[in-house]
Amino acid sequence: MPKRILQGTVVSDKSDKTIVVSVERRFAHPMMRKTVRRSKKYKAHDESNQFKTGDQVSIQECAPISKDKRWTVVTE
Repeated sequence: MPKRILQGTVVSDKSDKTIVVSVERRFAHPMMRKTVRRSKKYKAHDESNQFKTGDQVSIQECAPISKDKRWTVVTE
């Protein structure tokens, strides 16, 4: 089964080898039929500490690295 890949913006890079990525998704509200935006934050592994706040990144699912980290940054 392929691993999920999400795209988002780095909102924090204060931790060592970890970044926090905010991923926004859009969907139609089931009753109002209006487009709704929801965002969620994911902690991702950044081995080389190369990404900074404001960068656009892609993250990919992986095996758990720590209590909260289950994503790695896909370098392109």
